Amino acid sequence: MQFNDIFDATLLGLIEGLTEFIPVSSTAHLLLIGQAIGWRSTGHSFEVLIQLGAVLAVLSVYFGKLWHLARTLPTEARSRRFVLGILVAFLPAAIIGALAHGFIKGVLFDSPAIICIALIVGGIVLLYIDRMPRRIRYKDAMEFPPSVCLAIGFFQCLAMIPGTSRSGATIAGALLMGTDKRSAAEFSFFLAMPTMAGAFTYDLIKNRDILSTDDMTLIVIGFVAAFLSALFVVKFLLDFVSRHGFAPFAWWRIIFGTAGLIALYAFA
Repeated sequence: MQFNDIFDATLLGLIEGLTEFIPVSSTAHLLLIGQAIGWRSTGHSFEVLIQLGAVLAVLSVYFGKLWHLARTLPTEARSRRFVLGILVAFLPAAIIGALAHGFIKGVLFDSPAIICIALIVGGIVLLYIDRMPRRIRYKDAMEFPPSVCLAIGFFQCLAMIPGTSRSGATIAGALLMGTDKRSAAEFSFFLAMPTMAGAFTYDLIKNRDILSTDDMTLIVIGFVAAFLSALFVVKFLLDFVSRHGFAPFAWWRIIFGTAGLIALYAFA
């Protein structure tokens, strides 16, 4: 393992944390930037496993709320409804992700053109949804009914196409279901916990026999970097979204995806 490997793992970890919870697709950024700098991870496990570092950032920022949920779960219907809603939203991705795991990592992760197109299309869709007139029915993520949670869960499955963005798909789905922007982003935060913890566990089990000591060391480095950069995003994203909406992220997706396609064409 060389210094360049450590530097690249740190850089990609920082990018993961900065992009995981904003609707720009952290996986697309990791894969495209990784390809540009010559990064190649064993079984693409690095890109999946370091996401748990970002999840721990959510856990640390929302520890008080999570502790309140755990403490009041046996006694408060509101807490039980919210936890049930998260589990309902998680189920579609858990089932479809397990069934399509090989295709996603073996085919889609190695298709930069598809990733760039998904970035651009997702940006256009997000820009449209952000500006369309909507009737707001839900302003509290803890009050989403199970039907809305299930719909958001199916939208999350779109993120299995790299470039779509897990947070982007869940936020777009929530907005279409009548939520406001802040509660949509907050629900996406909480849904990330079981989703990425599940992806981490499943990928680690599938690839544990092919990961070397150097692979695990680089994963730990990226994991820590993702945790630190995600802390910043989680603390400030909700206020930013409340003021500016999702249009800045939509435009970034379109610009980044277009630049990626131009680079692919130029160096083909």
